[in-house]
Amino acid sequence: MTFEMWLTFAIASAAILATPGPTVTLAVSYALGGGRRAVWVTVLGATLGDFTAMTLSLLGAGAILTASATLFSILKVLGAIYLIWLGVQLYRTDPGSSGSDQPATSTSGRQMFRNAFSVTALHPGGFVFFISFVPQFVNPDLPSLPQFVLLEATFLFLVATIISLWALSAVMLRRHFYKPPIRKLFNRTGGSILIASGLFAMFSDKRI
Repeated sequence: MTFEMWLTFAIASAAILATPGPTVTLAVSYALGGGRRAVWVTVLGATLGDFTAMTLSLLGAGAILTASATLFSILKVLGAIYLIWLGVQLYRTDPGSSGSDQPATSTSGRQMFRNAFSVTALHPGGFVFFISFVPQFVNPDLPSLPQFVLLEATFLFLVATIISLWALSAVMLRRHFYKPPIRKLFNRTGGSILIASGLFAMFSDKRI
């Protein structure tokens, strides 16, 4: 693999990851509610989730999902339902007491980790994305394993970096969201985005 090919992969991946989606929405919401502790827990969960999805994809799970329309549809619906459930939970989150400038969160670190992991690891579209996207940057004339390891490590580094930047930016602005009405508005907006993402995933005919 040439440096130019690797750089192209890194730039394309960064552009895709920088676009706010369900994982970023979840990370920002948890960061506003739980501060820096929530950032690291969520970033770890999301990174390990992408590691799981990416590794399984490159081992063949993505190809299986591509070949089986029924299996893909089942997993897509289950993933969409999970996103909708997370959205409803965030929509209903208690914004905390107005007497404190530290917004309360009813979500434990374990729950944050589990939710961030599940959103990334269990999304069937992610499997198909990885199996379609990553091999385009692999040189067939060279051993594939070292190239896959390099590309996966690059992607995961970008995942952790970009989600951290989004979430830490939210922490820096946290003091502006301590009032319950503002927190309630943000929770409902974020929850609505997750619900809409789930509904879109459920009814979309696209596999990616």
